Amino acid sequence: MPTAQVGDINIYYESHGDGETLLLIMGYGQYSAHWSPLIPPLSQEYRVISFDNRGTGRSDKPDIPYTIKMMADDAKGLLEAIGVDSAHVFGISMGGMIAQEFALNHPDKLRSLILGCTQCGGTKAILANQEALAFLFSPEMAKLSVEERARETAPWLWTQEFIAKHPEAVELYVAVTSKYPTPTHGYACQAQAMMGHDTYERLPQIAVPTLVIAGSADRLIPAENSRVLASRIPNAELVILENAGHGFVTDAGAEATKVMLDFLRRHSRGRKNSRG
Repeated sequence: MPTAQVGDINIYYESHGDGETLLLIMGYGQYSAHWSPLIPPLSQEYRVISFDNRGTGRSDKPDIPYTIKMMADDAKGLLEAIGVDSAHVFGISMGGMIAQEFALNHPDKLRSLILGCTQCGGTKAILANQEALAFLFSPEMAKLSVEERARETAPWLWTQEFIAKHPEAVELYVAVTSKYPTPTHGYACQAQAMMGHDTYERLPQIAVPTLVIAGSADRLIPAENSRVLASRIPNAELVILENAGHGFVTDAGAEATKVMLDFLRRHSRGRKNSRG
């Protein structure tokens, strides 16, 4: 399986399809395989690169302080290591925080930006309720088995209606999560990075076409955060998917894919390019 040396760590990545490069950046404690619902439709038109953030999956997991900027530098270093000059970037949740720092620090590497179910951090972020915060960061979660934690996570990702109709989605999520479990320190290091995230004042510097997308029923990062982002990024497009949760790429997968492909097509060069 492909890995790339980026700075002092090895990063696991996968490449699917051909065309302009679309880099996918995953969220807190999850890894590249959690993108599986989106990769088939996106890779029909784009070269889709997914990877495991430091601390997760098959990438290295150094037990040192992480920052969101550090993880954005990881993403930039990965593109350089595999010979991609520039890419469309789509990040969700923590991955959307990383994507913001990528856009702010490496604008020459960016063609367009999609920010999914994420926030700007700092004092302008709209926090979830205490129950949600306890779920995300409570030491009690670390005491659960990998499978138990995954099952506890599903209701926070998707609506109860979706879970009732698609129990197979929960089983797939549990299986994927359990295959390469994130260690306790991986969660802790990524949580520390998120706590230091704050882009509010710098967001107007983002100059590339930007789509901000979220589910109206998101219980982890309220959709109002996406309104804040869209109001700060010049000419950003905002889409709120009705009755979709934090995991909108699954519970509103068809609608979300349609919105994203429409956006990407409008901001692509219309020709295949294996270097990105």
